[in-house]
Amino acid sequence: MGIAMYTLRKQPSSGVGAMEAKALASPSESSDAGGCLEDLNDDENSYASGCRSNLQCRKVASTGRWIDDLGMAELVLRKGNTWNSTGIIRNGKVLCFIEETLFLAEIGAFKILNDDNTILPMREIYGKALEAKNGCLWESFEAYKRLKSLGYIIGRHGISWSVKSVGTILPPEGLSDIDKKDFESIESTHISKTFTGMQRKEVQPIFDVYNPSSKFKKSSPGHPSFVLCLARGQPPSKQEVEDLENRCGCPLKFCKVDVGRTSFFSIDRVELPALP
Repeated sequence: MGIAMYTLRKQPSSGVGAMEAKALASPSESSDAGGCLEDLNDDENSYASGCRSNLQCRKVASTGRWIDDLGMAELVLRKGNTWNSTGIIRNGKVLCFIEETLFLAEIGAFKILNDDNTILPMREIYGKALEAKNGCLWESFEAYKRLKSLGYIIGRHGISWSVKSVGTILPPEGLSDIDKKDFESIESTHISKTFTGMQRKEVQPIFDVYNPSSKFKKSSPGHPSFVLCLARGQPPSKQEVEDLENRCGCPLKFCKVDVGRTSFFSIDRVELPALP
């Protein structure tokens, strides 16, 4: 009888596992747009020199307002097609997590306003990204930025894109006296707390990742191509991998961020033949 075991496999130069993601100018463009395959683990390619060329600073930027209670930015003036696959929809409003906000601000596509309608400086947006209450570790942002620069569509794991999405949280029984909109508001106030306690876990699913597609719809996103998990310590054990697979129900990829360098890998199950 053979022996089953798991092997760690670093992602090859052909992309993220079996995915054939092409570097795109923006995540809203079709996956068959021009470009070349990026090596996610190429030590010679940093974000600044490799991916940045595909994300030129925008001449026209959208405008948003930071909502400190939610730890999110609300879109108030929409420009471009970026928002077809960025931000979640609650009560008819587009809300952006801190990783989305910072990424778009870095490329000049999103201006964030203060309460006094002045533009929030980049240093303050970086500061918000470092605040644990906003629900995103810096390593998570590095992984988000790397994949987003290749055109992948990325959402926080387990958070529905809109109230029409599959898996939307519904009002529990016994709360029939609460208006639906009120419930949606209550749900949105807890979105930024999804990752509470994450810093205490060495392996945690962080993002649902979809192939680049111009046909993506927040109301019916379908199943993600894979779930990205952040590994902060040693590679996950066999039991951890199996538990994550059971919880997520789709292929897993793992990322490790070390001194600003982001590496992606997968863990495969193999059968070792029995020796005579």
